[in-house]
Amino acid sequence: MKNIILLTGIFILACQDQPKNKITEENSTKTEFNESTEANWINLFDGKTFNGWHQYNKTEMSPAWSVEDGAMVFTPNGKKYGGGHNIVTDDEYTNFELSLEWKISEGGNSGIFWGVKEDPKYFEAYQTGPEVQVLDNDRHPDAKANPKYHQAGALYDLVQPSKDVCNPAGSWNKVILMVNHISNKGSIKLNNTEIATFPVNGEPWKELVSGSKFDNETFSDFGRFKTGKIGLQDHGDVVSYRNIKIREID
Repeated sequence: MKNIILLTGIFILACQDQPKNKITEENSTKTEFNESTEANWINLFDGKTFNGWHQYNKTEMSPAWSVEDGAMVFTPNGKKYGGGHNIVTDDEYTNFELSLEWKISEGGNSGIFWGVKEDPKYFEAYQTGPEVQVLDNDRHPDAKANPKYHQAGALYDLVQPSKDVCNPAGSWNKVILMVNHISNKGSIKLNNTEIATFPVNGEPWKELVSGSKFDNETFSDFGRFKTGKIGLQDHGDVVSYRNIKIREID
């Protein structure tokens, strides 16, 4: 009888401990993937101002961009602003992880650049900066072409995403871009799924560019600069960006 009582007590204690262990494991998992708890991330956008940003090849910020509900929002407003309202960071980066969220309008198109060099001889950021595509995959015709080099999450015109994990227009999507010239590797994660990997310099990069739309004199310096600025694209459609941060790789 005493043995039965003892075993029953052990069973009850084990059952009481089990939920505590489960909660601890869940909290641990959440912490592991919570970037805000990790060291060395630097915010590139404070959610209130455009400090640290300016219009490409200009000193001031473009009037086509505004801050709304903690996000950068590009609004073309018909022909009021025209084109060419790409924006770039004040600072330059070489080896890094860039994390941000984007939300595209219905039928919209935009992009995220890196390695951008500002110079009057480069009339557009995309002449030097490779692009991670931002797109409404459900409605924009670029997403329907195959191979899918222009689909959301693609390394534009160079590497197609391995799968379509894009949330629909009007929803937020999270992208993490990694560029490492030391290991000569770049990668794109969209909504926690790695969908593209690629070289970022040397002969492997030149081979990747060969035969693409960037393989001509206009783009002779495309992807050539290991150190450059981060850019966000004006492609004539409403687009929003938020939670923009970067972590440099040593």
